[in-house]
Amino acid sequence: MKTTLYFDYTRKRPDRLGIKEEWIEFVINNPVKTEVQLDGRIKKWAKISEEDKYLRVILLADGETVHNAFFDRSFKEN
Repeated sequence: MKTTLYFDYTRKRPDRLGIKEEWIEFVINNPVKTEVQLDGRIKKWAKISEEDKYLRVILLADGETVHNAFFDRSFKEN
């Protein structure tokens, strides 16, 4: 999995330590929603059943480099 230095740094935060790489890959491959930001970055969401929460993964415009990943408390699936 390709990552940015920002992701590598923020991944060490206590609220993100429990996010598994397999969950990030699941979101990338099975999103329930995808949006492209104005800067070209791609936001994807999927529900992580083990946590009963939605994980948001932000990819760079290349569609494969992970820039951020966190549980999105405000996401609601339509």
